[in-house]
Amino acid sequence: MIKNKNKLDEFFRKLDAEEKLSHKEALAIYDALHKEAVSLGAINSENILDGLEVDLRIARTMGRLKHGRKANKKDSSKVRRR
Repeated sequence: MIKNKNKLDEFFRKLDAEEKLSHKEALAIYDALHKEAVSLGAINSENILDGLEVDLRIARTMGRLKHGRKANKKDSSKVRRR
């Protein structure tokens, strides 16, 4: 879970600045990783999208929960405490 978005953004900015990969190099890395995953049996053409629907549902739910918590915090700040 990402706890500090600013640190993550800074990490990716530094990574982008330091790594000057061409599209061709990036594609070669992707192809090598894909071949490795297929050779290990982690993915194949039949299961490459397995679980994607579940992942999307979880991501949507987490987004709603996070949004709901922010709304609740705003609402609770308006409640008068005695």
